[in-house]
Amino acid sequence: MRKLLVIRNDKLGDFVLSFPALALLKKSDPMLEITALVPQYTAPLAEICPYIDQVIIDAKDKKDRAEFNRVLNEIKAQRFDAVISFVSDWYNAKLTWKSAIPYRLAPATKLFQFLYNRRLTQRRSQSAKPEFAYNMDLAYRFLQDHHITAQSPEPPYLSFDQSAVQNQQEMLSRLLNISADKKWIFVHSGSGGSANNLSLDQYTQLIQGLLAEFDAYVVLTAGPNESEKAQRLAGQVNHPNVVIYDKNDGLVDFAHSLACADLFIAGSTGPLHLSGALNIATVGFYPSRRSALPLRWQPINEPNRHIAFCPPRDKAVQMDLTVINIDQALQEIIPFIRAQW
Repeated sequence: MRKLLVIRNDKLGDFVLSFPALALLKKSDPMLEITALVPQYTAPLAEICPYIDQVIIDAKDKKDRAEFNRVLNEIKAQRFDAVISFVSDWYNAKLTWKSAIPYRLAPATKLFQFLYNRRLTQRRSQSAKPEFAYNMDLAYRFLQDHHITAQSPEPPYLSFDQSAVQNQQEMLSRLLNISADKKWIFVHSGSGGSANNLSLDQYTQLIQGLLAEFDAYVVLTAGPNESEKAQRLAGQVNHPNVVIYDKNDGLVDFAHSLACADLFIAGSTGPLHLSGALNIATVGFYPSRRSALPLRWQPINEPNRHIAFCPPRDKAVQMDLTVINIDQALQEIIPFIRAQW
């Protein structure tokens, strides 16, 4: 049995965008034992990912030598045959090099690329393809190097038993006092500090426009320290069909709740990508800077299940999502929703 370590030890959205690559590896070689190195907060999701067999928790403080050695020793003890570092920085390069894993593959970027003995030139900074496709390119390279026939995967890349989703829906119905006889539109106005987003006034205009067209519930989701923002948004919309969902039992519980949504709307955040993994229909709002384009950070649901908006490609406004015209966006979003429902 080949033992493979995969590294995607950054943020939630980045980790979720590695799922198609992991699915490609597992589908192509079901006997491949895949261990993921991830941070503590994405570990629960890694543990339920169907393509991951084991999880190693990364150092909380990557500058802590004792923590680095703890992770290194755990990796060495596993005696991996290969490692794919989907994201490469000095920490990951040094970690994989010191681990003495025979096959070490990573993007050919930055001066420390020489610490890997297999490299793939990608030029991700050009954002010529989605992030998940860059990850898949590394998986294809691994399969090619090991003479394994590639078997392409398809969405959804994460799913739950229908009974579990139904139980979650019943729980949310009681918790939020909403019924399942109407569609549920989840809206995440927070950013988690990693992405720009619409203003509350824009979200208010968007939600009011949707409620004028659809007899649905709007569920305002909120992460840590985002409850107050959701409360303000609910107050501005001022509609009986708007409720707030700001408490859950962790990432896996939140993922089960997302599986109950009929539509998810957000900026380019972890929850948007998690919804995409579940193949929920998504509406995303992005900056137009090259490194943050909708193409680069599109979610992993089916292509016809996602629609995206961004400002003009003008340097003066490319990071300013408040210039997005919501009335114009609604003219595309409303037909998109009708096609999904």
